[in-house]
Amino acid sequence: MTKVSDTEMDIYLKPTFAIDADNKTIAEKAQNLTVGCTTDEEKAVKLFYFVRDSIRYNLYMISVFIEDFRASKVLEWEKGYCVQKAVLLTALGRAAGIPSRMAFAMIRNHRVPEHIIQRLGDNIFPRHGYNQFFLNGRWVSAAATFDRTLCEKNGLPTVEFDGKEDAMLPPTDLRGQPFIEYVEKFPPRDDLPFEWIAEKIAQLVGPEKRPWLEKGAGHAPESPES
Repeated sequence: MTKVSDTEMDIYLKPTFAIDADNKTIAEKAQNLTVGCTTDEEKAVKLFYFVRDSIRYNLYMISVFIEDFRASKVLEWEKGYCVQKAVLLTALGRAAGIPSRMAFAMIRNHRVPEHIIQRLGDNIFPRHGYNQFFLNGRWVSAAATFDRTLCEKNGLPTVEFDGKEDAMLPPTDLRGQPFIEYVEKFPPRDDLPFEWIAEKIAQLVGPEKRPWLEKGAGHAPESPES
């Protein structure tokens, strides 16, 4: 078990502009979700499943404005794409007293819809976001990206998290066909690396992109987050 000082963990408990763990609504939601939990592990599991299923995955929520990534805003909207959902889960974790951080990877999505491939020219997404919690002396990864409804609609396995083992997007779908391939994992971040993400989004969808709040959720298994 890795020994880490309280000082080293402080940065993973503090709120930031995007990870607004001190927001009243975020704090109350974290408290309500973790009532009765006696360990950080139990709390992390509760928070994971809330974000996975109650915050619907929606690719149309991508934006080049940082205020559209604030955890409190994502909670209000009850939908978001992978990075927004990861911001919210990080904020809820910190509000619950669990050291939490963001992680990113370049992934290849073999189930990405053809119309998105035509727009991007590829099925590789270099800015997929997920989470890491510090539990029982080590960092445990959790990808709360796709909600159960979307997975059932698209024939995809849901990501299950027990607070002990990493819970990443699966390599195959329910038919055994290729789904997600992790091409490269990047160093974890204590805050949302907004400029790093927004620069790429702007190249794809323009410098004025805001969330399309009226679009339905679940239009595709992954968003154009490169």
